[in-house]
Amino acid sequence: MIRVLVVDDHPVVRRGIAFIVSDAKDIRVVGEAATGQQALAFLARQQVDVVILDLELPGENGLEVFARIKEAWPDLPVLILSMYSEEQYALRAIKAGTAGYLCKDTMDEVLLAAIRKVVRGGRFITPSLAEKLAAHVQGDERPAHERLSDREYLVMHMLAKGRSLKEIGAHLGLSIKTVSTYKARIFQKMGFASLAELVRYAIEHDLIEAGPSPRGG
Repeated sequence: MIRVLVVDDHPVVRRGIAFIVSDAKDIRVVGEAATGQQALAFLARQQVDVVILDLELPGENGLEVFARIKEAWPDLPVLILSMYSEEQYALRAIKAGTAGYLCKDTMDEVLLAAIRKVVRGGRFITPSLAEKLAAHVQGDERPAHERLSDREYLVMHMLAKGRSLKEIGAHLGLSIKTVSTYKARIFQKMGFASLAELVRYAIEHDLIEAGPSPRGG
């Protein structure tokens, strides 16, 4: 029996995944967590075979949670299941060492196949993501956003979506001053002079969907 821990702050998502695997005779959800801290606490007291992890959790980045899981349980496969498209986070997640990346609109049978594959020691990578990885390995020029740390990338992504410094700080558990420092560092690394340039870049690189541009600079 493959034992699964689901880490997502939305109860409906956790219930949905449990429902999907309920039809599989070889897979069972044995635990749920809404935060990274809850996930680590669960793993400390109960053994599982795979973790299904969301990227955007209250107060922390899923990739940061993954790093903490990997440090404590290096052989435990972690499968990312996110609302973000592959263009937005998949390459970063795979490079970090996750076992696979799936979007939340994935077909049920694909999710089950991904769970089985990563538990066997493989990596679940879609054909489109494989192309992105191949291009990266071949030394194609990296876009500017790949030079950002995981936390910087998350702040950049939230800025591009129109979140205010206060909203970002509340979500990540940071002060407005700290978020402002991240913003300044992002602008410096990527050569932006205004928020409008950041939004334009994010749209051009398919990091967000086109829409009304947020105000501010």
